Amino acid sequence: MTWIFLSVAIGLAGLAVLAVAGARVVAAARTLRREVAEAQAQLEPRRARLTGQGGETTPPAAYDRG
Repeated sequence: MTWIFLSVAIGLAGLAVLAVAGARVVAAARTLRREVAEAQAQLEPRRARLTGQGGETTPPAAYDRG
């Protein structure tokens, strides 16, 4: 009977370790998602400006004198 209790205790300890590791992974994923969103927010105006969607007029190219 002692072996059964011991194996159950070891099994629960293993599950607790997995739960802690899973919680750390979830927290890291949330942090990464937040950092990616911040980087995207910083880069979006630059991307819009480079693609000409920022509402700004782009000067004609030097070879476009047509």
